[in-house]
Amino acid sequence: MFKTVWLTGLLCCCAACAREGKKNTDVRAKPVSVKRPQPKLFGFDISAFKLVRGTVKKGDNLSAILSDYDVNYQKIMQASAMRDRFDPRSLQAGKKYVLFNAKDNSNSCQIFVYQPDEVHYVVVDLRDSPCVYKAKRKVVEVTRGASGCIQSSLYEAVKASGASDLVTLRLADVYAWSIDFFHLREGDRFKVIYKEKYVQDSVYVGMGAIEAACFEHRGKPYYAFRYEIDSAKGIVGYYSDSARSMRRQFLKSPLRFGHISSHYSLHRFHPILHRWKAHLGTDFVAPRGTPIRATSSGRVIASTYNHSNGNYVKIRHNATYATQYLHMSRRLVKRGQYVKQGDTIGLVGSTGWATAPHVCYRFWKNGRQVDPFKQHLPPAKSIKKSERAAYLAYIKPLKAKLDAMPYHEASTDSNGTS
Repeated sequence: MFKTVWLTGLLCCCAACAREGKKNTDVRAKPVSVKRPQPKLFGFDISAFKLVRGTVKKGDNLSAILSDYDVNYQKIMQASAMRDRFDPRSLQAGKKYVLFNAKDNSNSCQIFVYQPDEVHYVVVDLRDSPCVYKAKRKVVEVTRGASGCIQSSLYEAVKASGASDLVTLRLADVYAWSIDFFHLREGDRFKVIYKEKYVQDSVYVGMGAIEAACFEHRGKPYYAFRYEIDSAKGIVGYYSDSARSMRRQFLKSPLRFGHISSHYSLHRFHPILHRWKAHLGTDFVAPRGTPIRATSSGRVIASTYNHSNGNYVKIRHNATYATQYLHMSRRLVKRGQYVKQGDTIGLVGSTGWATAPHVCYRFWKNGRQVDPFKQHLPPAKSIKKSERAAYLAYIKPLKAKLDAMPYHEASTDSNGTS
């Protein structure tokens, strides 16, 4: 009998354990309910509204856009009066907007959001008492790399690498003092590490800064690294791998791109006068309307017109140097105005004695016109000796990353064309 009771108890215990095990298993297998956040747009829960997306048309105003969506006219007037936050007259044709409408049968607009660009937006909240404010989307920067070999132009090489056209302009700005982009050679090549800006992880909203680059020109590598030398004032510059500033007192050219049609010469056949005459300037050819830059900071001492020079600007940089820019289609600065290096001072044209659009760039030293390409001009200040160790430590991984990047070669077909 004892054996029977013991066996019965054992079987009951096993059955209980089996039931308990099954119960535990069921608990573990039971799915956990996770409350997912509602999707939002411009900070508003989109499940609470009916969305209407539109584009501002020519002649549109806030009242016209909202007229079909049962909005109290007094509220529109109250919102329109808040011009210190947003002036409804600034609506531009082609820009996007979103209406957050009520889900009931009224379909009345509760919130109007205007997008002057992909980053910034203006909210006109028409619920209760109207409220207007400006905001912007979170921008995320992504690091990119690109490289290429020049066959025809820097623009084509950058395009072949898959990078944005803006990379071409930014490279030209970084190397404006050290590389003559009017005399690039086939076989010159570049590597660049730069930032791109995105909102919502996928919408491209522009290029950020170039962080590091290496431009190999005529077999010589020119490294450039972006570095903040004064965090308190936010002063940032580009410096070489030896901590020297990439800037010089003068830019190599008053134009970003183009080509030289005529150099400084004491003996040149004049195309209009048809006689041999000294040409004391350098002619840079570019399409009409191309921006002309001040090659160095200084005070405008002339902005006028005459028969031979056409529209021209002359800038005094210091007691030694002055520059002059001839044949402009339009002058954008006035006499007495102070301009900074790189500022646009006019547009390429063909006024005066000119046969085609170009800018004649003249360079004065101690009151005498000289060839700017034969002047030994001092660089800007380099990084202080006390800060060089920190700078070299900062650029070390960037330089290693550049050196490890292969050069992108443009593919060619059997005829040797890209």
